[in-house]
Amino acid sequence: MTTAVEMASHSQVLMEDKYTVRILTLNRPNQMNALSWNMVLISSLVISSSLPCTSLTYLITRLLQLLLAYKDDPRVKLVILKFAQAAIAITFPQGQGKAFCAGGDVRPVICDIVQGKWRLGADFFSDQYTLNYIMATYSKIQISIMNGIVMGGGAGVSIHGRFRIATEKTVFAMPETELGLFPDVGASYFLSRLPGFFGEYVGLTGARLDGAEMLACGLATHFVPSTRLTALEADLCRVGSNDPDTFSSKILNAYTQHPNLKQHSAYHRHVLDVIDKCFSRRTVEEIISALEREAIQEPDEWISATLRALKKASPASLKISLRSIREGRFQEVGECLIREYRMVCHVLKGELSKDLVERSFQHRVLITQGCRAVVIDKDRKPKWKPRRLEQVTDNMVDQYFKRMDEEELRDGRI
Repeated sequence: MTTAVEMASHSQVLMEDKYTVRILTLNRPNQMNALSWNMVLISSLVISSSLPCTSLTYLITRLLQLLLAYKDDPRVKLVILKFAQAAIAITFPQGQGKAFCAGGDVRPVICDIVQGKWRLGADFFSDQYTLNYIMATYSKIQISIMNGIVMGGGAGVSIHGRFRIATEKTVFAMPETELGLFPDVGASYFLSRLPGFFGEYVGLTGARLDGAEMLACGLATHFVPSTRLTALEADLCRVGSNDPDTFSSKILNAYTQHPNLKQHSAYHRHVLDVIDKCFSRRTVEEIISALEREAIQEPDEWISATLRALKKASPASLKISLRSIREGRFQEVGECLIREYRMVCHVLKGELSKDLVERSFQHRVLITQGCRAVVIDKDRKPKWKPRRLEQVTDNMVDQYFKRMDEEELRDGRI
């Protein structure tokens, strides 16, 4: 018997009960299912599943509540996370389709910074990272159906799940270095565990991966054509109480396909050899120099595009991102999220580098440089400070990884 417990169109998370399965649908399609937050609800939510459904209308808080409630409910064996289709046409570069989750809704955070309230932005990230940790350590089976754009924060609510389904419509990216930030939501954990140095390549360049590439590198566990998702979901809802993990695996394996990589994929062996050769270098400067030597020896459009992406990104972001991924290779997911929270607090405070946060006296606001260029003004011409990699010293990078004052850090929740 199927019971629709919460299907109001205004809710940002739609929830369905289907026997022992719970289906959660992200429902901000016109905002590409961007993660939102409400500071009043966050401050009152002590990770409690007893708050009324009507008050938890924001996506992060609702996901936290539901996942924690399901964790202690013996009737729940499987949780499926998917997205609502957009009610309006949304187009993306390269013509890819609609969003699973296009990341965090950064504009409210920027507004908090504008008003000098960086701690409110830090609270947003604290609760987002708490959600990421809960999903990464969840005891019940999670299946993320990533049938669309999965970027930034969207990766945090999908890649940590046990089973991750990509389709021919999936596009994955961690574009933070172009925004003057760094790959977070546990990215230093999951990117560092990709084969070779592919994680460094994806994290530093913001490269977009399709569903076939996600399957090949391990970001996705299965690939299912989008036309078969409805049937797959119906079969998964037949999971019983006896060994749901094995049952889910068998169903997914029956549906999964192994698509060929596209001709110009970065995951072909000859490109992976170049990635490992170049992105294994100790510093960002050495990575770029190695790529430039490869470009001279054997001109290639992929190398040229990679160099353009690196040279367009924030120099400071590139350096802290590389170190973050390298450290993540030797840390557990909780340690990675705590470190990323410290890093993002330093970014939001804007005391360590004029590159990441600039004060605009003309408009009397505080704006994150990359976000101004890409999200707000959309001129894609950030004025990074420092402008060159050699101006970003090791000491500057070290500051982002230092523990903040106890009263400023809420890492005890992870």
